[in-house]
Formats: sequence, C-alpha cells, structure tokens
Amino acid sequence: MRVANCSGFYGDLTRAAKDMVEGGPIDVLTGDYLAELTMLILWKARRRDPDAGYARTFLTQLEEVLGTCLDRGIRIVSNAGGLNPRGLADEVRKLAAGLGLSPRVAYLSGDDLLDRLPDLQAQGHDLAHLDTGQPLADRGVQPVTANAYLGGWGIAAALDAGADIVVTPRVTDASLVVGPAAWWHGWAPTDWDRLAGAVAAGHVIECGPQACGGNYPFLGEVLDRRYPGFPLAEVAANGDCVVTKHPDTGGVVSVGTVTAQLLYEIADPAYLNPDVVSHFDTTRLTQQGPDRVLMSGTKGSPPPSTLKVAMNFLGGHRNTMTLVMTGLDIEEKAAWAREELFALLGGESSFAEVDVQLLRFDRADAATNVEATAHLRVTVKDPDEAKVGRAFSGAVTALALGGYAGFHTTTPPTPASAYGVYWPTLVPRDLVEQRLVLWDDTEQVVGHSPTGPVAPVERQVPPGPGASSGATTRAPLGRIAGGRSGDKGGNANVGLWTRTDEEFAWLCSAISVDRFKELMPEAAGLEVRRYELANLRALNFVVVGLLGEGVAAATRPDPQAKGLAEYVRSRTADIPVALLGA
Repeated sequence: MRVANCSGFYGDLTRAAKDMVEGGPIDVLTGDYLAELTMLILWKARRRDPDAGYARTFLTQLEEVLGTCLDRGIRIVSNAGGLNPRGLADEVRKLAAGLGLSPRVAYLSGDDLLDRLPDLQAQGHDLAHLDTGQPLADRGVQPVTANAYLGGWGIAAALDAGADIVVTPRVTDASLVVGPAAWWHGWAPTDWDRLAGAVAAGHVIECGPQACGGNYPFLGEVLDRRYPGFPLAEVAANGDCVVTKHPDTGGVVSVGTVTAQLLYEIADPAYLNPDVVSHFDTTRLTQQGPDRVLMSGTKGSPPPSTLKVAMNFLGGHRNTMTLVMTGLDIEEKAAWAREELFALLGGESSFAEVDVQLLRFDRADAATNVEATAHLRVTVKDPDEAKVGRAFSGAVTALALGGYAGFHTTTPPTPASAYGVYWPTLVPRDLVEQRLVLWDDTEQVVGHSPTGPVAPVERQVPPGPGASSGATTRAPLGRIAGGRSGDKGGNANVGLWTRTDEEFAWLCSAISVDRFKELMPEAAGLEVRRYELANLRALNFVVVGLLGEGVAAATRPDPQAKGLAEYVRSRTADIPVALLGA
C-alpha cells in the first residue's frame, strides 16, 4: 500500500496534495493538521463561528485533487476534522457537489470529552497532569478543549465500508497510516508487529518534508536544495515499509533523514499508541537505493488500557516587548531598564508572572551597528487583560526619552493576547466510545484494540564504554552527531544520532545526563530522561518542564524547541581525533 502525506501541520504547503496525487502512483492520500496547539486555535475559531473548528485549508487542497482521486481510486484520510469532523464532512460534500462529484464521505467522533469532564471527575478520575501529577481540580480551571487520542480502527472500518474520504477528529498522527494499512492488508487487532511497523511509518511521514531532508542537520548530505518533496510510505503486509518520495522532487530520503524523524518529538522509545505500543528501539533502517529507506523489524506489544487526553484551558493574557541595547554597558543598561520599567508599572509583583531575558547577540568593536546589539525580552502575564495590554507596552515606550542611551524597541506598542495552557492526562479507554458515521447517516461503534501481557522485546544492546580511545580535540558535537528536537507538551526532546558504530560507542559513553546538562545549561535544574536506541545509533533526551505549560504559554524565544538540537550540536566536547577524520 502506497500512502502519501500532503500536510504536516495546519498551514503547510497547499500545493502538496496536488503534487502527491499527480507526482506518481499512490493508493491513499493522508494529511496531518493537528498539533497540540492547533486544537486551541480551532477552539478560538469555533468560538467566533460555531460552524468552524476544522482545518479549512484541507478544502482548498481537496478541490484540486478530488476528481483525480475518485477516478484513480485513491482514498483520502485526514484529521482535518479537528473539533468539528461532522462540519468538515458536510463541507466536503458541498464542495464535491459543486464539482459535480458524489464521493462517499465518512467521519469519526467520540474523542471530545469536554462536556463529560465533570462526570468523569465525580466518578473518581482526577485527570492528573501526566508530568506533574497535579489533579485537574487543584488547578481550579475549566478546560475549553478535551480530546482523547483515537486509534486507526475507525479509519479501517470506514474504508472497509467503502468510504472514499474519511474525516477524523483527534486521532494519533500515526493512525492516519495504521488505519489504511490495517484495512488494506486485512490485519487483525492483535497483529502487534505489523501494527507497530505501521505506527513507525506513520510517525516518519506525518511531518511531511521533514522525512525528505527538511530541517536536516547534515547540510552536505542534502544535494538537492529545492523545497523537499513530501514522503511516501510503501507499507508491506508484514508491517515493514519503504520510505521514499516522488521522482524529481527536492531533498533526499536517507537513513539519516528517517532516523531524524523517528526521533522527532518522542520520549521513551516504547511509543504508545491506542492500537499498539511500537518499539522504535527495534526498528532497523537500510538504504535500499536512492531516496528509498527500508524500515523493518519493528516489534509491537499490546496497547495500554488508557488513552491520552489533550486538554487546553485559558491561562490568562500575555504581552511581550523587546528592548534593544547597543554597544557598551549592556548588562547595566538592562538592569536599569528593568528597574525603571517596573517602577512605572507598580512593581513586578503586580503581575501574575514576569519573565525577563537578556539575549546577548552583541560583540565588542562590532563591524556593523546590528552586531553591537542585544535584546532585553520582557514578558508579562496576568488574568487582567488591561494590565498586560497597552498599559504595559505603553510604559515600555515611555522609556524612549528617559531611559538608557540608544533605547529603541523591535515593535511599536502591542496589545495583549490570550494564551492557553496544555494539560495532558489519561482516562481509561473503556470510557471513550469511538463512532463511525457513514454517508447514509448510519452509525456504528468501533471497538478498541485488546490489551494483554507484554512479551519481552529483544533490542540491540548499546556498545560498552571506552569503545573509542586515543588523542582527543575540542570540537562541536555536531561534527559527528546529528540532532532533531521538538516539543511534547511542556517537555522538549533532543534526539542525537551518529552515522557509524564507532561514533555511537563514543556518544554513549561520553554523553550522560549530567554531561547533557553541561551542554545545555537551561536543563540544569530540570529532570532529564535519557533513552538509548542502539539500532538507530541514537540517544534521546527528554527535558521535563523546559517549555513550562506548553507551547501557547511558553516564554522562550523558541517555544517549540525546534532549534534546541542545533544548539546542543554547536556545543564543544573532547572528541577523539580518529572520529573526526581529516
């Protein structure tokens, strides 16, 4: 089964659907539109318009390819339904009718638990935060979204019933491949290894061109610098798959690009999904040919008896202003500006939260004015929108003639904006009923995968310490290690991998949790979890709490930790000369 991805996020390249349908043979076209932050964005859209709540760009893409897909028998599966899958299914039918087409459109529901939260709490489910353990009731908030992550069997049932288009709400990203693969190959719910292979395939292609050289750290390996093609997964009956792309498209598909994507936004390599636990530390990668990577051997085990639920609630209002300092006495100027600003505002304690960061870009005797500047980034948060709105940004501007020499800001005074807080939790999966609604309005309940005892999973053992010896030299870690980072709620992950066994032996022995914290001082006071994936020559580090209460609430300049791995790769270490080559 050849499954193609045409979207990695809400706002991805619109033409990708047409490129994937016209670029070569495919059997299923998928699109992933739902990040954790996207659910909050869709809620804001639905608050303005009750008929909204889905990814509208899907309709734009669909208009370009629907006729061709129906002619060629290409099935379409998308989670663009978001908070309103029924609404999107209706819009798809209207769009098709306007084109003179009549596809069979099915949609799934059952993920939305928002109205049930009080009853769930009354029944003794405390909806505790996955990382902190704090019960939801202790936070004293009312979530605005609460969506359980559904699996792939609803998609499989829709396709088995004859659906041309399947619109889903909040399913796991990998389910967009698991469902079609299970339908195509006739897998049983207990085909753990096959399902696990499909999860790995789905995880690799869900972020679109990242699997094809996008955001890839080893620039010298990406010889075709055109915008990367979007990925295809050729899923075999045994669950193995080949990751590839259409001919004459940009980028590259290599063991490295697939490794990077396998490490993207994961924690424990035992990757939990509603249908199976996919053990990424058993997946083997083989370069079959140009732009073709075989993923094989992935082991699976029964899924947990719980489902993850992504909740969002409104945290209040926030505002950020950035002050520019130039030349001499940067730290003294920053301290004066902070003191002067908050004196005008009634003190830092008058806000619910204050975050002040001095970002040093300046250099001595700079060749240009810009190279002599640093930024003081001031963020304030408070339930009172007025306090953090123009009252705050106007006070910053008021420093223009009474503050430090050379004062200016990167923006004019800005208004406040509402921000959300992400709250991941678990519920027993038996409390979630997934429903499939067909084009004739008939409905059916889709059951969950069975659970069962977890059999031991054989995995490759990392090399022992001291595998590399001899003279060392100080060099950036990125000279031998690739990296990929991202957000997982309030946590960030940094995956590091090498290209040879010798490099990996050194990486394993050299980069402990303590050493990682030295490379990344921001993690010094936080919990860091270290995982080994010897089959990928990789280590994965999870920095718990680095992103605070999630992307929407984070105050870091890089709230999704996209550049974190590149920062770690730029840090120097004592690396064996023999590993660095000429």
